Amino acid sequence: MTAPSPGQPPSQRLWQIDALRGLMLVLMTFTHLPTLFASPTGQPFGFVSAAEGFVLLSGFMAGMVYAGRERREGEERMRSAFYRRVAKIYLCQAAMLLFLFSVVALIAVVLQEDAITGLMKYYLHEPLHALVGALLLIYSPPLLDILPLYVLFMLISPMVLLHGLRHGWGGIMACSVALWLLAQFKLGGVLYEALAPAAGIRVPLVQTGAFDVLAWQFLWIMGLWMGAERAAQRPPVVFPRWLLGTAIAYAAVCFVWRHVVGQVPIPQDAGLNMLFDKWQLAPLRLFNLFALLVLAMHYAPWMARHLPRVRALETMGAASLPVFCSHLVLALLALALFGAPTPTRSAWIDVGIVVVSFAVLYGVALLSQELDRQAAARRKARAAGGVKAPAGPRPPSSAALPH
Repeated sequence: MTAPSPGQPPSQRLWQIDALRGLMLVLMTFTHLPTLFASPTGQPFGFVSAAEGFVLLSGFMAGMVYAGRERREGEERMRSAFYRRVAKIYLCQAAMLLFLFSVVALIAVVLQEDAITGLMKYYLHEPLHALVGALLLIYSPPLLDILPLYVLFMLISPMVLLHGLRHGWGGIMACSVALWLLAQFKLGGVLYEALAPAAGIRVPLVQTGAFDVLAWQFLWIMGLWMGAERAAQRPPVVFPRWLLGTAIAYAAVCFVWRHVVGQVPIPQDAGLNMLFDKWQLAPLRLFNLFALLVLAMHYAPWMARHLPRVRALETMGAASLPVFCSHLVLALLALALFGAPTPTRSAWIDVGIVVVSFAVLYGVALLSQELDRQAAARRKARAAGGVKAPAGPRPPSSAALPH
C-alpha cells in the first residue's frame, strides 16, 4: 500500500528508489485487482508484501527530502512542507472515500455484488457514522486503510525528524521498537476498546483498518532515520559477512517456502501463523523484511551497474501518490463491476482488467510528470521575475534578467 511521498526536483531524485516504489505499486495493483493474477503475484519475494516495502521507502524519502530542506531552509519551512503534504494526502483520502460512498455504493446497490457490498458493509448499515468516522480517519474501509496511516505518520514526522537531527536517533528507535513490541500483544486494540466509548466513538475496532498503527510506525520511523542519514551523506553501511550470510539464508528459505507452500506459511496452525502476521508486522515477517533490506543495500551498487533501468517503473514511482490513489479507484471499480475472480469467469476478462488498469496508471504517471514539470517551470519563472535589479545605473532595455 502509498502511498505517497514528498515530491522533489528531478535532479535530486534517486532513480533507484523511484524504480523500487514503482515495483511496489505494480505488485500492489496485481494484488488488489480482483483477477486470477492476485494470488500468484502476492508476496513474490517471501513472506513480505509490497506494503512493507512501500511504507519503508516512503519514510526514507520523507526523511531524506525534509532533512535536506531543514538544512537549506530552516525548521519552519520544513514543518510547513510536511503539513502541506499532510493536507494533500488527507484530501486524496477524502476524495476516494466520497468516490466509494457515492459511485461505488450506487453500483453495489444496483448490481448487488457481494464482493463490494461486503467491503462496504458498515457504511451500508451506518452511513452517517461511517461517513463522519471515515473523514475523521477512524473508520477505514478495506483498501482505503493505508492513507490514514500516512497522514498520522506525516503529522508526527516533523517532531521526530527534528529530534533525531538535534539529539540523535538512539532514543527514537528504542521507543519505536518498544511500541512495535507492545503491538505484538495487541496494545492498540486494548486501548481503543477502552477509550473509544468514553470519547463517544461508535466505530467498531474491526472497522478501523487492518494495519496496526503501533506496529507499522516502526517501518516509517526506520525509513525516516535512514533517509535523514542519507541526506547527511553518511558513508554507506558495510555489513559483516556473518550478517550477510544469515540474510541470504533466511531470505532464500522464505522465498522457497512461500512458493512451495503458498502465501499462508503454516496452514495447519493458526497460532504459529501469527508469527508471520502482516497486520501486526509479526517478528518472522519483520526478519524476512530485514533480510531483504540487507541484501538490497549490499548489492545495490552491483544491481545499479548490471540491471537495466525500467523507465516505466521510475515514472510510476516518481508519481507515487496519484498512481497509488488511481490503483485503488480501479480496484474498487473492478470489484463493483466484475466481483471476485471465479473459475467460471473467462481469463480474458482478467487479462483485460489488468491491461486497462496498467495503461491507466501509466497514463496517470505521465500526466503527473507533465504537471510537475509545468509547475516547476512556473516556479522558476516567478523566481526569475522576482529578481531585483541592483542599485546603480539602469541597464539597457534589452538586458535580460538572469534565469
